[in-house]
Amino acid sequence: MRKLVVLACLISAVFGRKTFEGHQVLQITAANDVQISLLKNLTDHEYLELDFWREPVHESLPVDVRVPSTSLHKVKSFLKNNKIHYKIMIQDLQILVDKEQQEMMRSRAHQPRSIADFDYTNYHTLDEINSFIDMLVKENPQLVSKIVIGQSYERRPLNVLKFSTGSNRPGIWIDTGIHSREWISQACGTWFAKKIVASYNRDPALTAILKKFDIFLEIVTNPDGFQFTHTSDRFWRKTRKPNPGSRCVGVDPNRNWDANFAGPGSSNDPCAEDYRGPSAHSESEVKAIVDFVKSHGKLKAFVSIHSYSQFLLYPYGYTRTPCKDQTELHKLAGDAVAALKNLYGTSYTYGSIVNVIYQASGGSIDWSYNQGIKYSYAFELRPLQSSPYKFLLPADQIVPTAEETWLALMVIMEHTKNHPY
Repeated sequence: MRKLVVLACLISAVFGRKTFEGHQVLQITAANDVQISLLKNLTDHEYLELDFWREPVHESLPVDVRVPSTSLHKVKSFLKNNKIHYKIMIQDLQILVDKEQQEMMRSRAHQPRSIADFDYTNYHTLDEINSFIDMLVKENPQLVSKIVIGQSYERRPLNVLKFSTGSNRPGIWIDTGIHSREWISQACGTWFAKKIVASYNRDPALTAILKKFDIFLEIVTNPDGFQFTHTSDRFWRKTRKPNPGSRCVGVDPNRNWDANFAGPGSSNDPCAEDYRGPSAHSESEVKAIVDFVKSHGKLKAFVSIHSYSQFLLYPYGYTRTPCKDQTELHKLAGDAVAALKNLYGTSYTYGSIVNVIYQASGGSIDWSYNQGIKYSYAFELRPLQSSPYKFLLPADQIVPTAEETWLALMVIMEHTKNHPY
């Protein structure tokens, strides 16, 4: 084990990966609005190099923040002096990062020759996922095809899998990995793809869906960011397009949609994790989906998969005004999380984005809903916010997470099939 740790550290040093030795993840609990304001002020101190994984919004939601070792004393003193409660969730972040890398390195000793041979119990690189996509299409040409809907800023193909049994069908859209550091999302996407081909003509419920609908699945929605999480910074969230006039790179691709763009819950600071970009759909990764959805014209469900916190969310994020289909969407969300819970007992909270978490403008499912796609949902997968793993969900939880999430997706897709509009 010690040799593997040393090897992982050497690889990080040689290839210029950002290291997180001594970094801690704190969970901070504000008692009132005054403390929330103090925490928001803390986000403005760029020299501290804080990375807020869950922003300070209101006292009912804990705040998760990655604190570099050089800033720990200052931040903890600030919290203590202002009587703001915190606890250490991750003592040394690099230890978890190293463990994740060791598991990936072990899996690479085995090169899959088919999708049956692919290791769904581990995390994979962009190249490995793209190879999986090509294998899946090659092995299932009557059911699966690959569509390239555009290119990322760094000219990587934006690959979408199309599962279809006929022509001129309405469609269901699923995307994973729009925020690049949420590796459980892309891992679930590969498992979903395998599940669809394995279940067609075997599972009557899925077969019935595919007799009426095409399913479109974009596994790596933000490929530049995802590649960067593997080569340089494990916790990179945004796209990789430079921002003119700023040293900071990238846009939050889930604040870049034309759904109350530039409204509350998005930032105009290019260095912020939720930077919305210069204009709606400025990011090619977002614009490609927008163009695809509009050109298709018959998508009936739109599901975006994120992590973490165990939420199932529906519109709206940008306003507290309920969407016109809230009653139906809320009941369907309840049915979906009940099906999910039946497998391993995993509990999800569900509701509109603005009521469950926070106000956020420029989000994908608000945009899709406003395009007339009624069944628009976003998942926040395992783990719970109280978990010590956060974005580093252990690989042995990939398949259980995918299995339970699939049950919820099936509820949503079956309801979409049975309630045409």
